[in-house]
Amino acid sequence: MKLNLRWLNLQEYQSKKIMADHGVTVQRFFVADSANDALEAAQRLKAKEIVLKAQILAGGRGKGIFNSGLKGGVHLTKDPKTVEQLAKQMIGYNLSTKQTPKDGVTVKKVMVAEALDISRETYFAILMDRACNGPVMVGSPQGGVDIEEVAVTSPELIFKEEIDIFEGVKDRQALQMAKNLGFQGALQQQAADQIKKLYNLFLKIDATQVEVNPFGETPEGQVVCFDAKINFDDNAEFRQKEIFAMDDKSENEPIENEAAKYDLKYIGLDGNIACFVNGAGLAMATCDIISLNGGKPANFLDLGGGVKEAQVYQAFKLLTADPKVEAILVNIFGGIVNCAIIANGITKACQELELKVPLVVRLEGTNVQEAQRILSESGLPITSANDLEDAAKKAVASVARK
Repeated sequence: MKLNLRWLNLQEYQSKKIMADHGVTVQRFFVADSANDALEAAQRLKAKEIVLKAQILAGGRGKGIFNSGLKGGVHLTKDPKTVEQLAKQMIGYNLSTKQTPKDGVTVKKVMVAEALDISRETYFAILMDRACNGPVMVGSPQGGVDIEEVAVTSPELIFKEEIDIFEGVKDRQALQMAKNLGFQGALQQQAADQIKKLYNLFLKIDATQVEVNPFGETPEGQVVCFDAKINFDDNAEFRQKEIFAMDDKSENEPIENEAAKYDLKYIGLDGNIACFVNGAGLAMATCDIISLNGGKPANFLDLGGGVKEAQVYQAFKLLTADPKVEAILVNIFGGIVNCAIIANGITKACQELELKVPLVVRLEGTNVQEAQRILSESGLPITSANDLEDAAKKAVASVARK
């Protein structure tokens, strides 16, 4: 179970707790950060079978390998003592999966949960749909598999229901969706209740999507959300402070965490031309055009909209600290961004950091003439560019000359 936002990372146990706090049925679980705590948790569960899961953000845990020699980050057992022995080989050791760096990620916590059998798997999601100008429920009686594949091979098994955001999910809508998902008898009402609770969760936490796969039933007659993915609206951070405070940045690159301190969005790449841009779309276009001209971008650094001189300085500090960077390309389109602020930040950074790599600057938009004057009168070796194509060619050429 994972909650995803581009800049928000929550561990599985955190997302399960959020769902449980909103009345959604999940497996009973405890979190442990030592083998002894894991043993106590397993004993307190009093479950027929226990599942022990290493808590890291990367996927593929089940097939991962620990540097302790243990294989697999997910284990089933009926013996609490075995939980303790397994936890000893998990906590404090690195787990490597297909999605982690080569050396893996250190496991600091494990989740000790009740293992439940699933007699039937369905799919259920609530998402904001632009076409409907509001939330939509999507469900299928075929769960536990890739829903996109079901949509292609068996489109008749995909059920969609628009929700009036002012009225919420009506009882008849929830019951009809439960019926469409194949729940029968008493399970139908139970599933409908869970659907309504999931919608309440969706609204209260400002989610843009809540996807439960599988939304299953057990042989004992219980409807359970076994695994879920939740996307948040990052514009609602100001009123979801508790959730955003849970953000786990321990697995980020240190440079990403440093950038976040200054409201900079940074993603490291494997090239040698640093990209210093405002806006994610422009950043991606800049990376693309560098590649088209034979270069390789070293990063994706997005300044965003409300730029201050101090941010520009910190951005340059981050970029110049990367030994891979052999040139910097600044590509700013000043809509809400004042180009003069960028120019002042650039000159200050170049002077104080004693920039030693070529710098190519393309500015366009608000106060651009003043910005160009600031740069030209600075006396610094800054290469100006007329447009993005020109900037990319000059940046690539500056690296080639080196």
